[in-house]
Amino acid sequence: MCSVDKPPACRLLLDDTVPLAAVIEASQTLQSHTEYIIRVQRGVSSENSWQVIRRYSDFDMLHSSLQVSGISLSFPPKKLIGNMDREFIAERQKGLQAYLDYITHNPLLSSSEAVKKFLDPNSYSSNYTEIALQQVSMYFRSDSRWEVVEPLKDIGWRLRKQYFLIRSREQPKDRNLLSWVDLGPDKFLSDKDLQAVMKLLTSMNHPCIGPLLFSSTSESSALVIRPFSERGTLRDLIYKVKVKDVFLKKYCNPKKSEGLELRQIQHYGRHILEGLRFLQDQGLPYGHLQSSNVLLEQTPPATSDLLACRLLDVENSLLGLPAFYRPLVALNRRINTTECVDVFSFGLVLYEMTYGHPPEPPPVDQFPPSPHPAIVSVLQSILSTEAFKTGPPTVSQLIQTQGGELGSKVNGVGLPRQIPSRLKEALRSSKELLERRLQEEQRQHRRLTRAQSHHGSEEQKKRRKLLARKKSRQSAYENEEETSVKYNNNSGSGASSPPTSPSPPTPLSATGLSACLSLCLSASLYVSVCLSGCMSACISVCLPVCLPLCVSVCVRLSACLSVSLSVCLSVCPSV
Repeated sequence: MCSVDKPPACRLLLDDTVPLAAVIEASQTLQSHTEYIIRVQRGVSSENSWQVIRRYSDFDMLHSSLQVSGISLSFPPKKLIGNMDREFIAERQKGLQAYLDYITHNPLLSSSEAVKKFLDPNSYSSNYTEIALQQVSMYFRSDSRWEVVEPLKDIGWRLRKQYFLIRSREQPKDRNLLSWVDLGPDKFLSDKDLQAVMKLLTSMNHPCIGPLLFSSTSESSALVIRPFSERGTLRDLIYKVKVKDVFLKKYCNPKKSEGLELRQIQHYGRHILEGLRFLQDQGLPYGHLQSSNVLLEQTPPATSDLLACRLLDVENSLLGLPAFYRPLVALNRRINTTECVDVFSFGLVLYEMTYGHPPEPPPVDQFPPSPHPAIVSVLQSILSTEAFKTGPPTVSQLIQTQGGELGSKVNGVGLPRQIPSRLKEALRSSKELLERRLQEEQRQHRRLTRAQSHHGSEEQKKRRKLLARKKSRQSAYENEEETSVKYNNNSGSGASSPPTSPSPPTPLSATGLSACLSLCLSASLYVSVCLSGCMSACISVCLPVCLPLCVSVCVRLSACLSVSLSVCLSVCPSV
């Protein structure tokens, strides 16, 4: 069961890396179940939010789909009897809120398709695997060189990117990896320039860059074919997992992850830096370095445990895809260029190689004990608070100053021909626009942080309390004045009403006349007592505050006394 408000209109190309925050605002109990009203917000702007209504059974289905991660998630249990009690519903709501907080703050769980569809079903209603398979099948009809061996569902974290294991009909024993992906919000190249650059990438030959066998782009998507490696990626090596497993199972709670040996760290670290320097020298923005984007391949001699190390997905920035580490980058204004993003990402990968797991959100000033002090010094130059204040070193500086700690030089080949000047200018303009969007997002985060800090300061808390008290006193005073004016108006209107002519008296019998006079005298006496009591209460209790109110009430009672006597005398004829 699902009910949602339509989210506000946003860009056609959605940034899936922008985190979603979820707060259960209320619950409503129907005849046989309870619904929880969830307010979901994308990013820092409260205007980009919507409501989703979910039942406990919806939460339970989400929880079941996330069990593959191996994380022991705290989830409120089922209850068959008494599950409609108000106290139980309130307690369950707290447990479900804690559950949402955990999964939305976990970078891998929050990027999964199950969580995205649970919180934002309008934006993630498509079956991406089915769409990708249709697109690939349509392409293979026009190019019969390839055939699909099997789909590799959910082996990567990017839900709009689908993978297929394929083979060439000419070399059926060789396995290749086909990826199909939607173009992202950072795609700033024209379609013509994008096709030209992608064609250039397929001819690139460098020992630290993963080769592309084929690429094809359209107005909304791209298809890329590259060799498939049974060795997997650097993250697969660190976590000791199988290449084809679902990424939640591989990386969320690995059982055997451990740091690499020093010679492995040096070997892979130097290859990564050489690959980054080559891309920067060519004017090709990257910004997508992570351990899952470092391909490992067996090289002669086969007995060596130092594998060939190549950067993957060098086309991602050209296709406009946001990076995995973008939420972390957006929090630091010093990481505002693609070169700085590359160095920052390298520090995170180096930490993961050293300790066997990613660090807590940077900056990092306290590093766990390590058998490689020289590597820790490199980490401090990138991830420490001081580095965040002054800015990270460049790739060239890391190679020059830390070259001994990060292995020997790697000789490369590069591109077979120079990039045309017109295409270089298009790449430079695209890079500037990409960095401009990043810097604007960083400014938004800073404004939000300052507003939250200002709002949470002790001085502001005291000021808000004083304003609330002042507003409360002013509201009470206005209510008193309004009530006084109301009673005065009512009294004035009653005194100015024109008297009505009494109807001619009807003769009464002696018995009726005696009863009428007795009733009139009793009523007049009762009203007189009320008038006296009212005046006494006003004088003793509320004279300083509401004397006008008391007077107006007493005037009304006096008028009642006068009217009752006149009515009695007019109704009961004199004897």
